[in-house]
Amino acid sequence: MAELREDNEPYDDINITPMLDLAYVLLVIFIIMTTATVQGIQVNLPKASNTPSLAKPKTKAVTIDANGQVYLDTYPVTMNELETRLRGFKAITPDLPVVIKGDARIQYEKVIEVMDLCGRLDITQLGLVTQKLVK
Repeated sequence: MAELREDNEPYDDINITPMLDLAYVLLVIFIIMTTATVQGIQVNLPKASNTPSLAKPKTKAVTIDANGQVYLDTYPVTMNELETRLRGFKAITPDLPVVIKGDARIQYEKVIEVMDLCGRLDITQLGLVTQKLVK
């Protein structure tokens, strides 16, 4: 049975303001949680006294974790897959910048393999990511 107003007419209006408030709050929470989780692979970076800024929107990040697993941006790849994908990106962007983030505990040989691969692909804008040395 519908509620009656004072003038005995049925009350058929629905107040959607609280529902819209809830939708906006959920949207804001979703946006914050999505951007907070897209940060890449966590590695322990070596320390350096001066860290230049290499962040460009088209920069590709090659990450090597403590177990020696190689990632292109945040996706695990083999060395052959890395070469194929970097070759494709290099064809699209001739001045493709690549940064290498190697965990401080991995063997230096794995970083050299990635650097050699970039050299074979004629990637000249290459950087090594380090943490700023805290004094």
